[in-house]
Amino acid sequence: MLIAGSPAGAQSAGQSGASALPPVNIDAPAQRPTQIRRNTAARRDPNQRPNQRADHAGAQQQQATPALVSTAQRVNAGTNGFVASRASGATKTDAPIMSTPGSVAVITRSEMDVRQAQSIRDLLRYAPGIYFSNDTDFRFQPIKARGFDVEQYLDGLRLQGGPFGTPRVDPYLLERAELITGPTSILYGAASPGGILNLVSKRPTETPFGEVQLQTGTFDRIQGAFDVGGPVDKDKTLLYRVTGIGLSANTQVDNIGEEKYAIAPAWTWRPDIDTTITFLTSYRQDPKGGAFALLPIQGTLVPGTYGQIPRNFFAGDFNYESLKYKQATIGYEFEHRFDDIFTVRQNVRYLHNELNYIEVQPGAFTTTGAGPTLRLADGRTITRSYFSTNENLNTFAADNQLQAKFNMGPLQHTVLAGFDYQRFDFNNLARYAPTNTLNILAPNYTQNIAVPTSVFQNLDQHLEQRGVYVQDEAKLGKLTVLGGIRYDWAEGNTLNLGTRVLNNDEKSSGRIGAIYNFDVGIAPYVSYSTSFQPTTVGSLLNGQPYKPTIGEQIEAGVKYQPVGYNLIFTAAVYDLKQENVVSAIAGPGIPPNSTAQVGEVTSRGFEGSVVGSPLPGLSLRGQYSYLDNRITAPLDVNYGKVLANTPMHTASLWANYVVQNGPAVGFGFGGGVRYMSEMYTTNANNFTVPTIVANSPVLANIIPASTTFDAALSYDFGMRFKEWKGLSAAVNINNVFDNSYVSVCTAGGCRWAVGRTVLATMTYRW
Repeated sequence: MLIAGSPAGAQSAGQSGASALPPVNIDAPAQRPTQIRRNTAARRDPNQRPNQRADHAGAQQQQATPALVSTAQRVNAGTNGFVASRASGATKTDAPIMSTPGSVAVITRSEMDVRQAQSIRDLLRYAPGIYFSNDTDFRFQPIKARGFDVEQYLDGLRLQGGPFGTPRVDPYLLERAELITGPTSILYGAASPGGILNLVSKRPTETPFGEVQLQTGTFDRIQGAFDVGGPVDKDKTLLYRVTGIGLSANTQVDNIGEEKYAIAPAWTWRPDIDTTITFLTSYRQDPKGGAFALLPIQGTLVPGTYGQIPRNFFAGDFNYESLKYKQATIGYEFEHRFDDIFTVRQNVRYLHNELNYIEVQPGAFTTTGAGPTLRLADGRTITRSYFSTNENLNTFAADNQLQAKFNMGPLQHTVLAGFDYQRFDFNNLARYAPTNTLNILAPNYTQNIAVPTSVFQNLDQHLEQRGVYVQDEAKLGKLTVLGGIRYDWAEGNTLNLGTRVLNNDEKSSGRIGAIYNFDVGIAPYVSYSTSFQPTTVGSLLNGQPYKPTIGEQIEAGVKYQPVGYNLIFTAAVYDLKQENVVSAIAGPGIPPNSTAQVGEVTSRGFEGSVVGSPLPGLSLRGQYSYLDNRITAPLDVNYGKVLANTPMHTASLWANYVVQNGPAVGFGFGGGVRYMSEMYTTNANNFTVPTIVANSPVLANIIPASTTFDAALSYDFGMRFKEWKGLSAAVNINNVFDNSYVSVCTAGGCRWAVGRTVLATMTYRW
């Protein structure tokens, strides 16, 4: 579904012959010399612009202007260990986090390496306000914040996927991950009010480097990775980087494997000091997609007739268990500076993916009777179904930006105007039908499975979104006011089994916020923002298409960066509401299982976090979040209930220390703890399931709270032995005590959380 720095120094404007200006003046920059391209000396020193002669009579000294830096330099500017001082995704202008009135968190490359993040969920394991299911299903890796989904972006452009062919990004290919919570439609258009996760790819650098990595661990894991890059020519106008990774492993579930291979070449070309273009490409292939089946609720969340279903239990069929995935991307980031005021950028990406998926899916235990006599037939036989789908997806996204930095009297402005476009073309062919059952006490994994001939879904979908936006960051001394407005057009054309649904939505969105930076490092802020999101393709009882949902949020918070310390503390309270939610309705004259857009969800909460390095060698990240999330539409049958799979409390803390001197220099050790409070399994908050005894259902409405511990040991050989510089080793253990708990449950079943995993990593850098 298509969802949908400081200003340059300005010079006096009073020039001879200029017409009179109004009382508020826009200061014009000094005249810039004509440039064709940098000379060799300037390329070697990108901070110095060569002087030019103003005329033949004599030399006129011109103001030195720095060359545009490579995108890798911009991405890493102000990054120190776990702490990043800037985030491009929050404003699209690389504004400092401490002067951005909103909730922004950055997971740096350093933090990824210390914790050896292997998935998008691993990236955010200790991020503020984030929660997700810690299970074995890596097809989607959904993450949530403030009661809603968090949309995933790559390099500022949305990652759009099909029902099962969700785009996949390996953390090893990333430089950082930027989390912006709350409505962000002002910059990104149609999106969930929960926020966005902007994944930032590794980019070419001016400094030559290399890295190779080998990893082994639990479930026969074998993984190799490499990352090399640097300048191609001595003037550093052409840079390159190639990153790759390969994995082969088993999984927690018997008879299920995981394989992936990915490579990401990138090039940067800087033809002159005012222009840079970076080409970002990637190819990924997953011959084996991992484990993803749900298990019955009895035997996981609640006691089963014959005890607990093991975490490694396989409930499919040997001949019908396959998920193969391919993905390719190509795109570029272009930037050109016209003068000290105006800069233009264009970011473009094309993505293609293919998915072939076949599974014999387990369902619930077989039952007999109805009403008061409903019970499990024998407590050991589960229903199953055959499902297959072939998906093909093509997406195109482009974001065009014009930025202007100027002074208007005492105000310093950074104005961003943009136009973006997204296109989504998708088709699939799916088959589904009930099939042979399975006896969990004596499973037969090679049954005669009948492949259905009828088509379950034959979908052809074309979606487009166009948006225009303008944003202004205005600074007056220590006060920053950030405001903007946007207008979007979203169109959809969906054909499924002969039924066509057309969607045509238009919507405005915006935000306004202010933050004040005191000299002592404290920065209080307030903000108001809105969002909209087209609803899943469908129609109301009157045959009209669904309208977009609407989100709005009020947030107040404070950020604190102690002077002289590499630490950032944040705290925020918010009131977030989403309207036009599709809800179940009931009443006289209303057909059973009817839905209408009468729903409303309200989320109110608190988020607090700390990240930094208070002492040499010590890095830490911690967070606590409180969320009161409820269905607040009186016409909804679940009025007043809490959204399913939404914890009220989450808390986590990770700390890592590397010995800085003495005989143990280079040794590192770290650990973390993660807590998630109990959650409801359904929006009704009162779900029950039958047992082997008639008329004796048991409550299955709550997923218990969970606490897990992680640990890490490392050794940097080069800190003790100069001849071994660049060599390091690490052991990371997640879920140290092998805590067995249910991570997610719906009315359709449950998944166990991932048990203890051990990763041993050897890395050599040069």
